[in-house]
Amino acid sequence: MTPTLRTERLLLEPYIPEDEEDFVALFQDTRVSQWMGDGPASEAADRALFGRIFTKVYAQDLFDVWAVRRNGLLVGHAEIKPTDVVAGHEIIYALAPTAWGAGLGTELAEALVAYGFGTLTLTEVYATVAAPNEASLTLLGRIGFEHVRDIEEDDGSITRVLTRRPAATDRPPLAR
Repeated sequence: MTPTLRTERLLLEPYIPEDEEDFVALFQDTRVSQWMGDGPASEAADRALFGRIFTKVYAQDLFDVWAVRRNGLLVGHAEIKPTDVVAGHEIIYALAPTAWGAGLGTELAEALVAYGFGTLTLTEVYATVAAPNEASLTLLGRIGFEHVRDIEEDDGSITRVLTRRPAATDRPPLAR
């Protein structure tokens, strides 16, 4: 079961059905969705994705997925899950543009990494990032991720694979 985590300014907790409209709004914002999965999807596809969080991910306890809140408002999405791309666990995160530029992405990514090392006892945490997504590449580099390799996608675009190993300074986020 996905636990609730706290950082200095963020609350990561399992989604509730009432989050659907905010989830869809987040994923319908192309500034956010251009970097998520295969890019922007239809509203119906985003609603179906939200439904699968409950009917598949939570119901089968597949991996951890969080609603990211600040001051009670949904401002983002986060996951840590196994992936065949790297034969390990990768972090996935997105923040609404209203939450950009305040260091919240760094805070969120660090919390996911610490959870991976502390709670899941991983020896490595991965991230896959579209090569043009300079903001995420810079953020992840700043918190200790290193470039491992590139994947050429079917459409010719490049995805960067990054990894991070535990550091002595990693502390797990506070679970509630």
